[in-house]
Amino acid sequence: MTSTSTELLPGEAPALPDEGHVAAIVADVVAERAGHLFGLMGNGNVHLISRLTRSGFPFTSARHESATVAMADAYYRATGKVAAATTTYGAGFTNSYTTLAEARIARIPLVLVVGDGPSTGRRPFDIDQAKAAEAAGVVTLVAGPGNAAAMTHRAFDLAVQTVQPVVLAIPYDLATAQPSDPESLEPLPAKSVWPAAAGDLDRVAGFLAAARRPLILAGRGVLLAGATAPLKEVGDRLGALFMTSVMAANAFNSPWDLGIAGGFTRRHRLDIARQADLVLVVGASQNIFQTRYGTLFPADTTIIRIDNEPDTGIPGSAEYIRADIRPFIEGILERLPTATSTWRDRTPEVAQADFRSSRPSEDPAEFGPDGRLNPRAVVAALDRILPAERSVVMDGGHFIGWAPMYLSVPDPHAMILVGTAFQSIGLGFGSAAGVSVARPDRTTVLVSGDGGGLMGLADFETFLRATRKGVVVVLNDSAYGAELHQYAVKGLHNQAMLIDEVDFAAVGRALGAQGIKARTMADLEKLQDWLVTHEEGVFVLDVAISQKVVAEYMTESVAAKG
Repeated sequence: MTSTSTELLPGEAPALPDEGHVAAIVADVVAERAGHLFGLMGNGNVHLISRLTRSGFPFTSARHESATVAMADAYYRATGKVAAATTTYGAGFTNSYTTLAEARIARIPLVLVVGDGPSTGRRPFDIDQAKAAEAAGVVTLVAGPGNAAAMTHRAFDLAVQTVQPVVLAIPYDLATAQPSDPESLEPLPAKSVWPAAAGDLDRVAGFLAAARRPLILAGRGVLLAGATAPLKEVGDRLGALFMTSVMAANAFNSPWDLGIAGGFTRRHRLDIARQADLVLVVGASQNIFQTRYGTLFPADTTIIRIDNEPDTGIPGSAEYIRADIRPFIEGILERLPTATSTWRDRTPEVAQADFRSSRPSEDPAEFGPDGRLNPRAVVAALDRILPAERSVVMDGGHFIGWAPMYLSVPDPHAMILVGTAFQSIGLGFGSAAGVSVARPDRTTVLVSGDGGGLMGLADFETFLRATRKGVVVVLNDSAYGAELHQYAVKGLHNQAMLIDEVDFAAVGRALGAQGIKARTMADLEKLQDWLVTHEEGVFVLDVAISQKVVAEYMTESVAAKG
C-alpha cells in the first residue's frame, strides 16, 4: 500500500513555499544582477519578495508604489549601478507609472518587476499593462516557466544597453509554476557604434586651437562614456573654462568650472560664460532649460555638439557631430597643441575664492518683500552649514532654482533631481530614500517644496527608515510656486495655487525626526548645532520662504513664453 503521508523522512527539510518556481527563479537573477530591491508587496510579487528577503537580500519597502521606482532611479543616479524595483499588478503598477515615465525620459536603466494578469486572460480588474508601459516608451518582457532566468537576464541587459527602464512581468498564474524545458531567446542586437571621422576630428581640433575663449560644456553622456578625464585634459591643454549639466555637476572638480549651465547659472558666472567664442558641448542634450531658452550664449557664438545620441535640433545654431564620445575626445586630444596664452590667464578671478563663494551676490537680503525669508540667503547659508560629504536630492517645483545655484556637491552622483525630466513633483521623499540606501556614508540632504512634500508624504517615513544621517529642507512658500509665478502674475485667480501653512518639522517630529520651523536666519543655528552633536538621525528644517522671490530660471521661462 502506497503511503500518502506528508510527514518528513528523517533528515529531510521542509519545502519552502518560495522555492523552485518562476518567481523564485526571477528573484535569484535579481539577486545576481542588482545591488538592492525597492518595492511594495502585493499579490503579484509576494513570492518574488519572499524569496529575496528570506535569503537576506537587501530590500527597502516603500509606502506608496510611486516611490518604488523613484528609489531605484535615485539609487542608480547616486551609484551608476542598475537597481531593481517591484510592484504588484493593476493599481500597484499604475501607481508607479509616473516614476516609470520619469525614468524613461531621464534615461535611467532599471528593471521594474511587476505582477500581471493571468496568462489565460485578463480578469475584470486587470489592465493591459504592456500597452500602458509602451505608451510611456518602456518595453515589457514576460517571464514564464520556460524562460524565467533568461528573460530576467535579458531585462537587465536591455536596460544597460539602451540606458532605459525595462518592465519584467510575471503573469499571476505563472508565478508559482514549475520551470519547463528552456526556450531559446534570440540574442540582443549589438549596440550601434559611431566612429569618429578623421575629417571631423581635424576640423574640431582646428576650431578649438584657434579659439581665444573656448568653453567646454559636459553632460551626463561624458560620465556614461567614461570620458571625463580626457575631456578635462582637452580643457586644460586649451586653457578653456568648463560648465556642466545638472547631471554632471562638478564632474571636472576644477577651479575653472563655471558650474551648472542654464537657468541655474549664477549671474556673475553667466557673464563670463557669455564671452566664449567657441563652445564645445559634449554629451549634453541642450534642452530649453539648459540653454536658458536659447539665451545661454549669444547668437554669434560658435557651438559644436558631440554626442552618440540622435540630434535634437536644439539649439538650431549648433553644429552636431554624431560620434561615440570617448574615442572622439581622445582623437581631439591627440591633435591639440598646448596653448601658451589662454582665457584662464585673462580671467584669473574665476579660480579665486570670492568668485566661487556660495554667497548670493544676486540678492543677499535676509527677507523678501513679504517679510518671509529670502531663499537665496537661506540656501547659500546652508552650503556652509551642511556637511561637505553630502548628497543633495531635490523634488520638483519652483524652489529647485536655488539649490543647484548655491549648494556644492562632491561629484556628479551627489546632485540628484528625480522628477524634472517628466516635470513631476512629489517624488522627493522616495528618491531621497534611494540615495540614502545607495550612499549611507554621506549625509542625505533632501530639498523639497511644500507642494511636492505634501504629495509624497507617504514616504516621509520611508526616508526616515532608510537614512543613517539626513536633513530635510522644506522651502515652504505656502503655495504651488511655479503656478503662482507663471499664472497669478497674468491675472488668473490664485486660490488653487495657495497652500495653508504646514509645519513639516512637526510632522517629522511625530515620525521620529527632530527639527524646527525657521523664520529667521538665526534659526539655522539649530541645524548647525544638531549636525555637530548627532552622528545619526534626521533633522527637518521647514523654512518659511517668501512668495515674492522668483527663481532665475522661472523668470527666463515666463519671459520666453510671453
